[in-house]
Amino acid sequence: MHKRKEAEVLHGKKISHSAEDIWGWGTPAGRLRAARRAGFYIGTGRIGAGSRVLEIGCGTGLFTAEILKTGASVTAIDISPDLLDKARKNAGPGNVTFKVCDAENTGLESGGFDCVYGSSVLHHLDLDAALAEFSRLLKKGGRMLFTEPNMANPQILLQKNVPYIKKIMGDTPGETAFFRWLLAKKILESGFISADVVPFDFLHPWTPESLIPLVSGAGLFFERVPVLREIAGSLMITAQK
Repeated sequence: MHKRKEAEVLHGKKISHSAEDIWGWGTPAGRLRAARRAGFYIGTGRIGAGSRVLEIGCGTGLFTAEILKTGASVTAIDISPDLLDKARKNAGPGNVTFKVCDAENTGLESGGFDCVYGSSVLHHLDLDAALAEFSRLLKKGGRMLFTEPNMANPQILLQKNVPYIKKIMGDTPGETAFFRWLLAKKILESGFISADVVPFDFLHPWTPESLIPLVSGAGLFFERVPVLREIAGSLMITAQK
């Protein structure tokens, strides 16, 4: 196994007992951010009963559980067996298959999925290999949906490029983030017919609960302001095959 992938497996083992807290999903603001992302996947991906959906890097199953509520058939993969054990316990009822799998070479059926989605996972992968694999896996007209860290955000820029900060923030050595225009270009070059990469989310996961309404409201306003929106914390990625 490639050293980068070995590092991801070891990282998953290390953080599996508290992964959602490390990733920021366990706070009140984090839960609100997760709910917004789940709504994006479900609505934009037109996910519902009868949909065949592939989740890349399912982690602890936080988003798997939400997608399963739609009645979709979900295949949820992760390179970490330890995180998948958590996902199996957390996902709840539904039509789901969990698989320890390399996202860059899944071995799954070509053209077998209506939607491929994931949260904060592309920046752990070899982007060219991953995009080629996702294009192979999607049906014609299928959609690829991801939310990823925005390299234009000042915190993300430091966190992904200064080794000491990267370490104390719990990142793996190989992970990065994306500038939206470069990412859109890569997606189109990989064979998708459309690629829309939009900055969003000014709500930090450690925002005090009492300030969430104020910060969330301000953030939604900032997302509509040209130039300012470019430094939002995340990118919302939509592509069609």
